[in-house]
Amino acid sequence: MTEPDAPKKIEREVEEAFEMPARILEEGVTLVEEGEKRIVEGKVFKGTKSYLKTLGPGLTTGAADDDPSGIATYSQAGAQYGLQLIWTSLFTYPFMSVVQEMCARIGIVSGQGLAANIRKHFSPGALYLATGLLFLANTLNIAADLGAMAAASRLLLPSIQFDVLIILFAAVSLLLQVFVSYAAYAKYLKYLTFTLLAYVVVALAVHLDWGEVLYRTFVPSITFSSDQLFLICAILGTTISPYLFFWQTSQEVEEDILRGETSIEKRRAEATPAAIKSMRVDVWSGMAFSNLISFFIFAACAGTLYANGITHIATADQAALALKPFGTFAYLLFALGIIGTGMLAIPVFAGSTAYALSESFGWKYGLYRKLKEARAFYGVIIVSVVLGIVAGLMHLDPIKGLIYAAVANGFIAPIILYFVVKLSGDKKIMREHANGRLGSIFGWTTIVVMAISGIAAIVTLFY
Repeated sequence: MTEPDAPKKIEREVEEAFEMPARILEEGVTLVEEGEKRIVEGKVFKGTKSYLKTLGPGLTTGAADDDPSGIATYSQAGAQYGLQLIWTSLFTYPFMSVVQEMCARIGIVSGQGLAANIRKHFSPGALYLATGLLFLANTLNIAADLGAMAAASRLLLPSIQFDVLIILFAAVSLLLQVFVSYAAYAKYLKYLTFTLLAYVVVALAVHLDWGEVLYRTFVPSITFSSDQLFLICAILGTTISPYLFFWQTSQEVEEDILRGETSIEKRRAEATPAAIKSMRVDVWSGMAFSNLISFFIFAACAGTLYANGITHIATADQAALALKPFGTFAYLLFALGIIGTGMLAIPVFAGSTAYALSESFGWKYGLYRKLKEARAFYGVIIVSVVLGIVAGLMHLDPIKGLIYAAVANGFIAPIILYFVVKLSGDKKIMREHANGRLGSIFGWTTIVVMAISGIAAIVTLFY
Protein backbone atom coordinates (compact mmCIF):
# COMPACT_ATOMS: atom_id res chain seq x y z
CA MET A 1 0.00 0.00 0.00
CA THR A 2 1.38 3.38 -0.96
CA GLU A 3 1.62 6.12 1.63
CA PRO A 4 -1.17 8.33 0.10
CA ASP A 5 -3.55 5.35 0.28
CA ALA A 6 -3.16 5.03 4.05
CA PRO A 7 -5.41 7.99 5.00
CA LYS A 8 -8.12 6.75 2.63
CA LYS A 9 -7.97 3.28 4.20
CA ILE A 10 -8.29 4.81 7.70
CA GLU A 11 -11.21 6.98 6.60
CA ARG A 12 -12.97 3.93 5.12
CA GLU A 13 -12.42 1.93 8.33
CA VAL A 14 -13.87 4.77 10.40
CA GLU A 15 -16.85 4.98 8.06
CA GLU A 16 -17.47 1.22 8.32
CA ALA A 17 -17.28 1.41 12.11
CA PHE A 18 -19.96 4.10 12.25
CA GLU A 19 -22.05 2.30 9.65
CA MET A 20 -22.30 -0.80 11.84
CA PRO A 21 -24.92 0.44 14.34
CA ALA A 22 -26.97 1.87 11.50
CA ARG A 23 -26.88 -1.45 9.66
CA ILE A 24 -27.98 -3.29 12.80
CA LEU A 25 -30.84 -0.88 13.35
CA GLU A 26 -31.80 -1.01 9.68
CA GLU A 27 -32.00 -4.78 9.64
CA GLY A 28 -33.89 -5.00 12.93
CA VAL A 29 -36.67 -2.51 12.22
CA THR A 30 -37.77 -3.16 8.65
CA LEU A 31 -41.40 -2.40 9.43
CA VAL A 32 -40.50 0.97 10.93
CA GLU A 33 -38.43 1.80 7.86
CA GLU A 34 -41.44 1.16 5.65
CA GLY A 35 -43.48 3.53 7.79
CA GLU A 36 -40.75 6.13 7.55
CA LYS A 37 -40.73 5.70 3.77
CA ARG A 38 -44.40 6.55 3.59
CA ILE A 39 -43.84 9.60 5.76
CA VAL A 40 -40.94 10.90 3.67
CA GLU A 41 -42.74 10.34 0.38
CA GLY A 42 -46.07 11.62 1.64
CA LYS A 43 -47.55 14.72 3.13
CA VAL A 44 -44.97 15.29 5.88
CA PHE A 45 -42.02 15.48 3.48
CA LYS A 46 -43.93 17.60 0.98
CA GLY A 47 -44.79 20.01 3.78
CA THR A 48 -41.18 20.27 4.95
CA LYS A 49 -40.37 23.08 2.53
CA SER A 50 -43.20 25.32 3.71
CA TYR A 51 -42.50 24.43 7.36
CA LEU A 52 -38.83 25.36 7.16
CA LYS A 53 -39.72 28.51 5.24
CA THR A 54 -42.11 29.52 8.03
CA LEU A 55 -39.85 28.76 11.00
CA GLY A 56 -36.39 29.05 9.51
CA PRO A 57 -33.11 27.50 10.69
CA GLY A 58 -32.35 30.64 12.72
CA LEU A 59 -35.47 30.37 14.85
CA THR A 60 -34.99 26.62 15.27
CA THR A 61 -31.41 27.18 16.39
CA GLY A 62 -32.47 29.91 18.81
CA ALA A 63 -35.02 27.62 20.45
CA ALA A 64 -32.50 24.77 20.69
CA ASP A 65 -30.04 27.14 22.37
CA ASP A 66 -32.37 27.33 25.37
CA ASP A 67 -31.85 23.63 26.12
CA PRO A 68 -31.75 22.23 29.68
CA SER A 69 -28.09 23.28 29.90
CA GLY A 70 -29.11 26.89 29.31
CA ILE A 71 -32.07 26.75 31.68
CA ALA A 72 -29.92 25.27 34.45
CA THR A 73 -27.10 27.75 33.98
CA TYR A 74 -29.34 30.82 33.90
CA SER A 75 -31.32 29.51 36.89
CA GLN A 76 -28.14 28.97 38.91
CA ALA A 77 -26.89 32.45 38.02
CA GLY A 78 -30.17 34.08 39.05
CA ALA A 79 -30.41 32.07 42.26
CA GLN A 80 -26.81 32.64 43.32
CA TYR A 81 -26.32 36.28 42.31
CA GLY A 82 -29.80 37.69 41.86
CA LEU A 83 -29.81 40.34 39.13
CA GLN A 84 -26.06 40.90 39.11
CA LEU A 85 -25.39 38.82 35.97
CA ILE A 86 -28.60 39.54 34.06
CA TRP A 87 -26.58 41.89 31.83
CA THR A 88 -25.12 38.81 30.11
CA SER A 89 -28.46 38.19 28.37
CA LEU A 90 -28.02 41.53 26.56
CA PHE A 91 -24.23 41.38 26.25
CA THR A 92 -24.20 38.02 24.44
CA TYR A 93 -26.98 38.89 21.96
CA PRO A 94 -24.94 40.74 19.29
CA PHE A 95 -22.05 38.29 19.56
CA MET A 96 -24.13 35.12 19.18
CA SER A 97 -26.20 36.72 16.41
CA VAL A 98 -23.12 37.76 14.43
CA VAL A 99 -21.55 34.32 14.82
CA GLN A 100 -24.70 32.44 13.80
CA GLU A 101 -25.17 34.81 10.86
CA MET A 102 -21.63 34.00 9.73
CA CYS A 103 -22.35 30.27 9.96
CA ALA A 104 -25.60 30.63 8.01
CA ARG A 105 -23.91 32.79 5.39
CA ILE A 106 -21.13 30.22 4.93
CA GLY A 107 -23.74 27.56 4.27
CA ILE A 108 -25.74 29.67 1.82
CA VAL A 109 -22.81 31.09 -0.17
CA SER A 110 -20.54 28.01 -0.26
CA GLY A 111 -23.36 25.49 -0.60
CA GLN A 112 -21.62 23.24 1.94
CA GLY A 113 -21.56 22.68 5.69
CA LEU A 114 -18.98 24.08 8.09
CA ALA A 115 -16.89 20.89 8.39
CA ALA A 116 -16.82 20.46 4.61
CA ASN A 117 -15.45 23.99 4.28
CA ILE A 118 -12.84 23.43 6.98
CA ARG A 119 -11.81 20.21 5.22
CA LYS A 120 -11.42 22.06 1.92
CA HIS A 121 -9.55 25.15 3.12
CA PHE A 122 -7.56 24.00 6.19
CA SER A 123 -5.33 21.07 7.12
CA PRO A 124 -6.95 17.71 8.01
CA GLY A 125 -5.40 17.91 11.47
CA ALA A 126 -7.26 21.13 12.24
CA LEU A 127 -10.52 19.59 11.08
CA TYR A 128 -10.09 16.41 13.10
CA LEU A 129 -9.26 18.46 16.17
CA ALA A 130 -12.42 20.55 15.76
CA THR A 131 -14.74 17.60 15.13
CA GLY A 132 -13.14 15.53 17.89
CA LEU A 133 -13.70 18.28 20.42
CA LEU A 134 -17.24 18.73 19.16
CA PHE A 135 -17.94 15.00 19.57
CA LEU A 136 -16.76 15.05 23.19
CA ALA A 137 -18.67 18.21 24.09
CA ASN A 138 -21.89 17.05 22.43
CA THR A 139 -21.75 13.67 24.16
CA LEU A 140 -21.42 15.45 27.49
CA ASN A 141 -24.32 17.73 26.60
CA ILE A 142 -26.56 14.82 25.54
CA ALA A 143 -25.83 13.04 28.83
CA ALA A 144 -26.49 16.18 30.85
CA ASP A 145 -29.73 16.94 29.01
CA LEU A 146 -30.99 13.37 29.42
CA GLY A 147 -30.27 13.57 33.14
CA ALA A 148 -32.07 16.89 33.47
CA MET A 149 -35.07 15.61 31.50
CA ALA A 150 -35.29 12.53 33.72
CA ALA A 151 -35.02 14.62 36.90
CA ALA A 152 -37.72 17.01 35.66
CA SER A 153 -40.00 14.11 34.78
CA ARG A 154 -39.67 12.68 38.27
CA LEU A 155 -41.24 15.88 39.59
CA LEU A 156 -44.43 14.66 37.91
CA LEU A 157 -43.92 10.88 37.96
CA PRO A 158 -41.70 10.12 40.98
CA SER A 159 -42.48 6.39 40.83
CA ILE A 160 -40.62 5.90 37.53
CA GLN A 161 -36.94 5.05 37.90
CA PHE A 162 -34.41 7.68 36.85
CA ASP A 163 -32.50 5.21 34.65
CA VAL A 164 -35.68 4.08 32.90
CA LEU A 165 -36.52 7.67 32.01
CA ILE A 166 -33.05 8.31 30.58
CA ILE A 167 -33.30 5.25 28.33
CA LEU A 168 -36.90 6.08 27.35
CA PHE A 169 -36.15 9.68 26.33
CA ALA A 170 -33.03 8.62 24.45
CA ALA A 171 -34.84 5.84 22.61
CA VAL A 172 -37.76 8.07 21.58
CA SER A 173 -35.42 10.82 20.43
CA LEU A 174 -33.23 8.39 18.50
CA LEU A 175 -36.09 6.65 16.70
CA LEU A 176 -37.65 9.96 15.72
CA GLN A 177 -34.34 11.26 14.41
CA VAL A 178 -33.76 8.17 12.29
CA PHE A 179 -37.24 7.44 11.00
CA VAL A 180 -38.94 10.83 10.84
CA SER A 181 -37.58 13.94 9.15
CA TYR A 182 -36.29 16.39 11.73
CA ALA A 183 -38.49 19.13 10.29
CA ALA A 184 -41.63 17.10 10.99
CA TYR A 185 -40.34 16.06 14.42
CA ALA A 186 -39.41 19.60 15.49
CA LYS A 187 -42.70 21.04 14.23
CA TYR A 188 -44.57 19.57 17.17
CA LEU A 189 -41.79 19.83 19.75
CA LYS A 190 -41.51 23.55 19.04
CA TYR A 191 -44.84 24.04 20.76
CA LEU A 192 -43.36 22.61 23.97
CA THR A 193 -40.72 25.33 23.98
CA PHE A 194 -43.48 27.86 24.61
CA THR A 195 -43.70 26.44 28.14
CA LEU A 196 -40.54 28.49 28.74
CA LEU A 197 -42.86 31.48 28.73
CA ALA A 198 -43.78 30.35 32.25
CA TYR A 199 -40.59 32.10 33.37
CA VAL A 200 -41.85 35.27 31.72
CA VAL A 201 -45.09 34.98 33.69
CA VAL A 202 -43.27 34.39 36.97
CA ALA A 203 -40.86 37.28 36.40
CA LEU A 204 -43.79 39.59 35.73
CA ALA A 205 -45.78 38.27 38.69
CA VAL A 206 -43.19 38.44 41.47
CA HIS A 207 -42.35 41.71 43.15
CA LEU A 208 -39.37 42.91 41.17
CA ASP A 209 -38.04 46.43 40.98
CA TRP A 210 -38.09 46.76 37.20
CA GLY A 211 -36.06 49.94 37.37
CA GLU A 212 -33.34 47.90 39.09
CA VAL A 213 -33.77 45.08 36.57
CA LEU A 214 -33.23 47.43 33.63
CA TYR A 215 -30.30 49.13 35.37
CA ARG A 216 -28.60 45.77 35.97
CA THR A 217 -29.30 44.78 32.38
CA PHE A 218 -27.53 47.77 30.87
CA VAL A 219 -24.81 48.30 33.54
CA PRO A 220 -22.55 45.22 33.91
CA SER A 221 -21.36 44.16 37.33
CA ILE A 222 -18.70 41.54 38.14
CA THR A 223 -17.16 40.61 41.50
CA PHE A 224 -14.28 38.58 39.97
CA SER A 225 -14.71 35.72 42.42
CA SER A 226 -13.76 32.24 41.18
CA ASP A 227 -17.37 31.02 41.41
CA GLN A 228 -18.69 33.96 39.42
CA LEU A 229 -16.03 33.74 36.72
CA PHE A 230 -16.77 30.04 36.35
CA LEU A 231 -20.49 30.75 36.02
CA ILE A 232 -19.93 33.54 33.47
CA CYS A 233 -17.94 31.11 31.35
CA ALA A 234 -20.83 28.64 31.65
CA ILE A 235 -23.27 31.35 30.50
CA LEU A 236 -21.10 32.20 27.50
CA GLY A 237 -20.59 28.51 26.73
CA THR A 238 -24.27 27.64 26.75
CA THR A 239 -25.17 30.74 24.72
CA ILE A 240 -22.41 30.72 22.09
CA SER A 241 -22.22 26.95 21.60
CA PRO A 242 -20.03 25.07 19.08
CA TYR A 243 -22.71 22.59 18.10
CA LEU A 244 -24.92 25.46 16.90
CA PHE A 245 -22.20 26.59 14.46
CA PHE A 246 -22.26 23.27 12.61
CA TRP A 247 -26.03 22.88 12.89
CA GLN A 248 -26.83 26.36 11.55
CA THR A 249 -24.57 25.96 8.51
CA SER A 250 -25.83 22.48 7.65
CA GLN A 251 -29.48 23.41 8.08
CA GLU A 252 -29.10 26.25 5.60
CA VAL A 253 -27.73 23.69 3.13
CA GLU A 254 -30.52 21.19 3.89
CA GLU A 255 -33.14 23.87 3.36
CA ASP A 256 -31.67 24.57 -0.09
CA ILE A 257 -31.67 20.85 -0.91
CA LEU A 258 -35.33 20.55 0.07
CA ARG A 259 -36.03 23.35 -2.43
CA GLY A 260 -34.46 21.24 -5.16
CA GLU A 261 -30.97 22.79 -5.12
CA THR A 262 -29.22 19.42 -5.02
CA SER A 263 -25.80 20.43 -6.39
CA ILE A 264 -23.19 22.69 -4.78
CA GLU A 265 -23.03 24.81 -7.92
CA LYS A 266 -26.78 25.36 -7.93
CA ARG A 267 -26.83 26.29 -4.24
CA ARG A 268 -23.98 28.77 -4.77
CA ALA A 269 -25.88 30.34 -7.67
CA GLU A 270 -28.91 30.89 -5.45
CA ALA A 271 -26.91 32.89 -2.86
CA THR A 272 -28.65 36.14 -3.78
CA PRO A 273 -28.76 39.36 -1.72
CA ALA A 274 -32.45 38.63 -1.06
CA ALA A 275 -31.60 35.20 0.34
CA ILE A 276 -28.90 36.71 2.59
CA LYS A 277 -31.28 39.40 3.82
CA SER A 278 -34.01 36.86 4.63
CA MET A 279 -31.48 34.70 6.49
CA ARG A 280 -30.33 37.64 8.61
CA VAL A 281 -33.86 38.46 9.70
CA ASP A 282 -34.38 34.81 10.62
CA VAL A 283 -31.11 34.48 12.55
CA TRP A 284 -31.34 37.74 14.48
CA SER A 285 -34.98 37.02 15.37
CA GLY A 286 -34.12 33.52 16.57
CA MET A 287 -31.28 34.77 18.74
CA ALA A 288 -33.51 37.53 20.14
CA PHE A 289 -36.07 34.92 21.21
CA SER A 290 -33.34 32.85 22.84
CA ASN A 291 -31.88 35.74 24.83
CA LEU A 292 -35.28 37.11 25.81
CA ILE A 293 -36.08 33.79 27.46
CA SER A 294 -32.73 33.77 29.27
CA PHE A 295 -33.42 37.32 30.49
CA PHE A 296 -36.71 36.28 32.11
CA ILE A 297 -35.18 33.12 33.60
CA PHE A 298 -32.59 35.33 35.31
CA ALA A 299 -35.33 37.65 36.57
CA ALA A 300 -37.66 34.84 37.69
CA CYS A 301 -34.97 33.05 39.70
CA ALA A 302 -33.69 36.32 41.16
CA GLY A 303 -37.21 37.21 42.30
CA THR A 304 -37.98 33.78 43.80
CA LEU A 305 -34.96 31.65 44.72
CA TYR A 306 -32.47 34.44 45.46
CA ALA A 307 -35.11 36.55 47.21
CA ASN A 308 -35.87 33.64 49.55
CA GLY A 309 -32.25 32.79 50.33
CA ILE A 310 -32.00 29.75 48.04
CA THR A 311 -28.68 30.53 46.38
CA HIS A 312 -27.55 27.07 45.27
CA ILE A 313 -29.35 24.75 42.86
CA ALA A 314 -28.24 21.13 43.17
CA THR A 315 -31.23 19.32 41.69
CA ALA A 316 -33.96 19.92 39.12
CA ASP A 317 -36.69 20.06 41.77
CA GLN A 318 -34.88 22.96 43.46
CA ALA A 319 -34.88 24.80 40.14
CA ALA A 320 -38.61 24.11 39.93
CA LEU A 321 -39.07 26.25 43.05
CA ALA A 322 -38.64 29.22 40.73
CA LEU A 323 -42.24 28.55 39.73
CA LYS A 324 -43.51 27.67 43.22
CA PRO A 325 -45.80 30.73 43.48
CA PHE A 326 -48.05 29.13 40.84
CA GLY A 327 -48.40 25.84 42.69
CA THR A 328 -48.60 22.38 41.11
CA PHE A 329 -49.30 23.70 37.62
CA ALA A 330 -46.02 25.60 37.78
CA TYR A 331 -44.18 22.33 38.35
CA LEU A 332 -45.92 20.94 35.28
CA LEU A 333 -44.82 23.91 33.17
CA PHE A 334 -41.24 23.64 34.39
CA ALA A 335 -41.05 19.91 33.67
CA LEU A 336 -42.56 20.31 30.21
CA GLY A 337 -40.10 23.11 29.46
CA ILE A 338 -37.13 20.91 30.38
CA ILE A 339 -38.50 17.89 28.53
CA GLY A 340 -39.60 19.85 25.47
CA THR A 341 -36.35 21.75 25.00
CA GLY A 342 -34.35 18.61 25.74
CA MET A 343 -36.19 16.63 23.08
CA LEU A 344 -35.56 19.49 20.68
CA ALA A 345 -31.89 19.91 21.60
CA ILE A 346 -30.73 16.26 21.62
CA PRO A 347 -31.30 15.85 17.86
CA VAL A 348 -29.35 19.08 17.34
CA PHE A 349 -26.42 17.80 19.45
CA ALA A 350 -26.33 14.40 17.77
CA GLY A 351 -27.11 15.85 14.34
CA SER A 352 -24.37 18.47 14.47
CA THR A 353 -21.86 15.76 15.40
CA ALA A 354 -23.06 13.62 12.50
CA TYR A 355 -22.83 16.53 10.05
CA ALA A 356 -19.32 17.39 11.23
CA LEU A 357 -17.92 13.85 11.05
CA SER A 358 -19.68 12.99 7.78
CA GLU A 359 -18.45 16.14 6.07
CA SER A 360 -14.97 15.61 7.52
CA PHE A 361 -14.65 12.13 6.00
CA GLY A 362 -16.67 12.77 2.86
CA TRP A 363 -19.59 10.47 3.75
CA LYS A 364 -23.12 10.83 2.49
CA TYR A 365 -25.12 12.83 5.00
CA GLY A 366 -28.37 14.67 5.59
CA LEU A 367 -31.56 14.25 7.58
CA TYR A 368 -33.43 14.31 4.28
CA ARG A 369 -31.80 10.96 3.40
CA LYS A 370 -33.11 7.59 4.48
CA LEU A 371 -31.18 5.33 6.83
CA LYS A 372 -29.84 3.06 4.10
CA GLU A 373 -28.69 6.05 2.06
CA ALA A 374 -26.45 7.50 4.80
CA ARG A 375 -25.61 4.69 7.22
CA ALA A 376 -22.43 6.28 8.60
CA PHE A 377 -24.23 9.60 9.17
CA TYR A 378 -27.03 7.95 11.13
CA GLY A 379 -24.47 5.67 12.77
CA VAL A 380 -22.82 8.71 14.31
CA ILE A 381 -26.20 9.85 15.64
CA ILE A 382 -26.79 6.41 17.17
CA VAL A 383 -23.32 6.26 18.74
CA SER A 384 -23.66 9.81 20.13
CA VAL A 385 -26.98 9.05 21.81
CA VAL A 386 -25.84 5.66 23.14
CA LEU A 387 -22.73 7.23 24.67
CA GLY A 388 -24.98 9.92 26.12
CA ILE A 389 -27.09 7.19 27.74
CA VAL A 390 -24.01 5.52 29.22
CA ALA A 391 -22.72 8.80 30.62
CA GLY A 392 -26.21 9.69 31.90
CA LEU A 393 -26.50 6.37 33.75
CA MET A 394 -23.43 7.29 35.78
CA HIS A 395 -25.87 9.29 37.96
CA LEU A 396 -23.99 12.55 37.87
CA ASP A 397 -25.76 15.55 39.36
CA PRO A 398 -27.93 16.76 36.43
CA ILE A 399 -27.62 20.48 37.15
CA LYS A 400 -23.87 20.36 37.79
CA GLY A 401 -23.47 18.22 34.69
CA LEU A 402 -25.30 20.79 32.60
CA ILE A 403 -23.17 23.64 33.89
CA TYR A 404 -19.92 21.73 33.29
CA ALA A 405 -21.17 20.93 29.78
CA ALA A 406 -21.67 24.65 29.21
CA VAL A 407 -18.13 25.34 30.45
CA ALA A 408 -16.80 22.69 28.04
CA ASN A 409 -18.56 24.53 25.23
CA GLY A 410 -16.94 27.77 26.35
CA PHE A 411 -13.50 26.17 26.11
CA ILE A 412 -14.06 24.58 22.68
CA ALA A 413 -15.90 27.51 21.04
CA PRO A 414 -12.84 29.75 20.37
CA ILE A 415 -11.15 27.01 18.34
CA ILE A 416 -14.12 26.46 16.04
CA LEU A 417 -14.92 30.19 15.96
CA TYR A 418 -11.49 30.80 14.45
CA PHE A 419 -12.50 28.73 11.41
CA VAL A 420 -15.90 30.43 11.21
CA VAL A 421 -14.44 33.94 11.15
CA LYS A 422 -11.66 33.02 8.70
CA LEU A 423 -14.04 31.29 6.29
CA SER A 424 -16.75 33.96 6.39
CA GLY A 425 -14.16 36.68 5.81
CA ASP A 426 -12.44 35.00 2.86
CA LYS A 427 -13.49 36.81 -0.33
CA LYS A 428 -12.40 33.88 -2.49
CA ILE A 429 -15.00 31.71 -0.76
CA MET A 430 -17.69 34.24 0.10
CA ARG A 431 -17.27 36.57 -2.88
CA GLU A 432 -19.24 39.80 -2.31
CA HIS A 433 -20.81 38.29 0.80
CA ALA A 434 -17.59 38.23 2.85
CA ASN A 435 -17.50 39.84 6.31
CA GLY A 436 -17.50 43.61 6.49
CA ARG A 437 -15.21 45.46 8.88
CA LEU A 438 -17.77 45.61 11.70
CA GLY A 439 -18.62 41.92 11.34
CA SER A 440 -14.95 40.99 11.47
CA ILE A 441 -14.43 43.09 14.61
CA PHE A 442 -17.36 41.36 16.34
CA GLY A 443 -16.10 37.97 15.18
CA TRP A 444 -12.54 38.35 16.46
CA THR A 445 -13.80 40.01 19.66
CA THR A 446 -16.04 37.01 20.28
CA ILE A 447 -13.06 34.70 19.93
CA VAL A 448 -11.06 36.74 22.44
CA VAL A 449 -13.96 36.90 24.92
CA MET A 450 -14.62 33.16 24.67
CA ALA A 451 -10.92 32.31 24.98
CA ILE A 452 -10.50 34.48 28.08
CA SER A 453 -13.61 33.05 29.74
CA GLY A 454 -12.54 29.48 28.93
CA ILE A 455 -9.07 30.01 30.39
CA ALA A 456 -10.56 31.73 33.45
CA ALA A 457 -12.95 28.81 34.02
CA ILE A 458 -10.13 26.27 33.90
CA VAL A 459 -8.03 28.34 36.30
CA THR A 460 -10.91 28.59 38.78
CA LEU A 461 -11.18 24.78 38.83
CA PHE A 462 -7.70 24.52 40.33
CA TYR A 463 -7.39 27.71 42.40
